[in-house]
Amino acid sequence: MTAALLWASLGLPAALLLGCLSGRLRRHVPRLLAIAPLPALAAALFATHDAQTEGGSLLFGLVLALDPPGAVLLGVSALLWSAAGAYAGAYLGGKPGAARFAAFWLLTLTGSLGVFLAADLAGFYLAFALASLAATGLVLHDGTGRARRAAGVYLILAVLGEVCLLFGLMLAGAATPGGSLLVRDAAAALPGSPWRDATLVLLVLGLGLKAGLVPLHVWLPLAHPAAPTPASAVLSGAIVKAGIIGLLRFLPAEAALPDWGMALAVLGFLTAFWGVLVGVTQDNPKTVLAYSTLSQMGLLTAVLGTALAAGGMAEAAPPAALYAAHHALAKGALFLAVGLVAAGGMRRPWPVLLPTAVLALGLGGLPLTGGALAKLAVKAPLGEGLPYLLATASAAATTLLMLHFLRRLATAGREAGAEAEPPAAGLVLPWAVAALAAVVVPWALHLGPGDGDLAAVLQPAALWEALAPVLAGGILALFLRRLGPGHIPAVPGGDLVVLGERVARALAGAPRPAWPEGPPRLLRAWHGRAGALPAAWLAWAEAPLRAWPAAVLALLGLALAAAFLAGA
Repeated sequence: MTAALLWASLGLPAALLLGCLSGRLRRHVPRLLAIAPLPALAAALFATHDAQTEGGSLLFGLVLALDPPGAVLLGVSALLWSAAGAYAGAYLGGKPGAARFAAFWLLTLTGSLGVFLAADLAGFYLAFALASLAATGLVLHDGTGRARRAAGVYLILAVLGEVCLLFGLMLAGAATPGGSLLVRDAAAALPGSPWRDATLVLLVLGLGLKAGLVPLHVWLPLAHPAAPTPASAVLSGAIVKAGIIGLLRFLPAEAALPDWGMALAVLGFLTAFWGVLVGVTQDNPKTVLAYSTLSQMGLLTAVLGTALAAGGMAEAAPPAALYAAHHALAKGALFLAVGLVAAGGMRRPWPVLLPTAVLALGLGGLPLTGGALAKLAVKAPLGEGLPYLLATASAAATTLLMLHFLRRLATAGREAGAEAEPPAAGLVLPWAVAALAAVVVPWALHLGPGDGDLAAVLQPAALWEALAPVLAGGILALFLRRLGPGHIPAVPGGDLVVLGERVARALAGAPRPAWPEGPPRLLRAWHGRAGALPAAWLAWAEAPLRAWPAAVLALLGLALAAAFLAGA
């Protein structure tokens, strides 16, 4: 049964994708997006852990398996994809381009689920690349200038990230005994690899870009606000977790790498605080949430770095998975809430704003929420020294950022108009499911067999430990509000990429170029005006993909599907 569940997890989205190619079935596919991830949810619940299943020659010999952290992330990602898919079905509602959106949605879904299932290097790369490149179509869907700009930046960085990841996986595979392509063998062989440092540099670049680590994060605050609401939910909740599962899978489980662990921890904490510092200057609620994702993935990376330095990756994997699971569901529900408020205005705000406030403050560790459990879980890998103090400060900073988000969300609701019609049930129910899951699932994981202790969570000391950073963040928010908005410098969304654009324009001595009609012309414009990214770089980046036939065929299929559906 395990093999059937694992292959069905990828097979059902692929089957629905074929429906997008049929003129008769195409218009019905958007309504079926919610069921596409259900086999993956069943696999997460019922599949036997660590049991491998290998595809035949037709499937290029790809190997699927599910370890405990992968099962957790597969399950919550499938749940979020299902809720967001139901939201997308109601959101699209027969609008032009709905079938094209559904096709890119299913392609991205297949890759997003595949990274949790892939047990071999080629399969992991194939799934990772599919999720990365297909998501461009989701970001670009609205076709606005902002969407084209975000998609262009995202595509450039995605291609560069795929190149780094591909070379890193090749070096990892070259160091395995007997040339094994299994992920577990590559991770075990990494500490003794003659190319260890080069491999880690490439893997951290490729995976860190997806997770949004500074300075590789610039795509994230541009893409999330530009994408339609359901796409924003899965981009922030599920797709960024491809970088996290990659770190969990490829960093050595037992070997201590102090220098690399310290570097990863420093990068993670830098990202955690950068996300807050820039996020509190943003006005768009979706941009604020994007910077919050940046901050949360930074903290999680710091946890993994601390564990790597001590040789405790194996022990850190379950709490890291719990932390990532809570973030996926909570952040997905928060993005859907933004869509509800935009659709319904503030006519009846409290049924949406009150649960949203609980979820938002839960990210800061509000007692008895899933966020409090997640932060309690990662306490052991962090230890009691400086990393723990920085994590506590990060919780206070997250509270500050989430209070800013709630203010901006209320403002957006008022601007939408008190006379707006209430959002349809097809939008409300998926949000309610995601919000409820964000509360229930972390408790279920914490209290699972042999995992958690309810009494420890309810102890006064534990409750105060969770509450103190939230109170500190609230006090800081009141202080900043008294200062007034003029005392906080505005930072444009995308921060470093905007700075890079300004530097490029200054060097070129040219006025600001208008964003073109699509990413290919974006590359030409940058080459012609600033020389910042020659077209030869892109050709060089694509050349190594020919090394693995499976990856080539997948990317070719993606290109053909995109070309075919462009006229849908």
